Amino acid sequence: MNVLQSLDASLPWSEEETMLLESVRGLARTRIAPRAAALDRSGAFPWENVADINALGLNSMFIPESYGGAPLSYSCYLACVREISAACASTGIVWATNFHAIKPLIQFGSDEQKQRLLPRVAEGGLASLVITEPSAGSDATGMRTRLEEDSDEIVINGQKTFITNGDVADVYLLFGKWVGIDDPKKAISAAVVQKGTPGLNVIGVESKMGTRASSTATLSFENCRIPRANLLCKPGDGLHILLTSLNKSRPSVAAHALGIARAAFEDAIAYINERRQFRKRVLEFQGVQFLVADLAAELATCESWLWRVGRMVDDEASDIGIEASILKLKATDLAMRMATEAVQLMGGYGYCQDYRVERLMRDAKITQIWEGTNQIHRQLIGRSFLSKENSA
Repeated sequence: MNVLQSLDASLPWSEEETMLLESVRGLARTRIAPRAAALDRSGAFPWENVADINALGLNSMFIPESYGGAPLSYSCYLACVREISAACASTGIVWATNFHAIKPLIQFGSDEQKQRLLPRVAEGGLASLVITEPSAGSDATGMRTRLEEDSDEIVINGQKTFITNGDVADVYLLFGKWVGIDDPKKAISAAVVQKGTPGLNVIGVESKMGTRASSTATLSFENCRIPRANLLCKPGDGLHILLTSLNKSRPSVAAHALGIARAAFEDAIAYINERRQFRKRVLEFQGVQFLVADLAAELATCESWLWRVGRMVDDEASDIGIEASILKLKATDLAMRMATEAVQLMGGYGYCQDYRVERLMRDAKITQIWEGTNQIHRQLIGRSFLSKENSA
């Protein structure tokens, strides 16, 4: 048993979580992974994988029992994201986005909203988190989408881009600015839009470098009317909802990245244990061993931090923002490095599509960009050490 396998074996799962994780690993290995290359080539949405995931009832693991779910720990959710993403990074994004989009509704929604909207997700519905705009990415205060009150309705006008599951979702959690509140931070509000609402239009779907089977859509809202009952909390509460939610979704992005990193590492190790040069296995060369040692140490460290942050969420820690940023930053940088080094270790074969490290390298890049670029996370981490007494 190597150090990574030992780390996995040490995790304190409940009996129910152990059984679920075994089922997820089996599904990932026997059904999701064999489809990944074809999905990458075609860019088709992974409907078969979604059906298989729903057959296990995985959405229910983050939905409260009173709304049709069967909740398990957040750490177990992270483990599932990692396993699915190692098999197919696109499918990992599709499924994890359900959690990203629905967690704010679970945490901040009214009982009426939860009773009305959560059972559909628990049954396997797809969800989408709608934040980014053509002129507003990491700076959410720059968004221009407008939410305007009209009697017992809200009228939405604006455009959103880079929206995961945007063309396939049943439920959308949308952030925009409330008309009548001038402060750009205090104006941000959150509301739920359901599939088929008039005025919600899919403008197009991106053709991407990696995670090609995960749909990324541009949406327009043209006098899109929703019930005022779909507003989360009060007008202007959106920024608090958004920042709190990102603290839960960023560890999920890290788990996704670590799935890619683990897959790349395992493929490279298998190859250099078999490939021979100058009558020696490649892994017998000291320089290669040093590289493998560094990669294994970084992977073990990042995964240990993943489970630490997972426990903090399960223990309902009041503030995990910096811990989540550190995790997202290090895990996603490692995913890109690991995939790049795997391609290098496998030489010309690593550059060819017959081997999945070529795909993993393309899949890894987005993890450094979405849910806040790593430059933003470095700024957040560095800023946390500013002395309050000496600040201007």
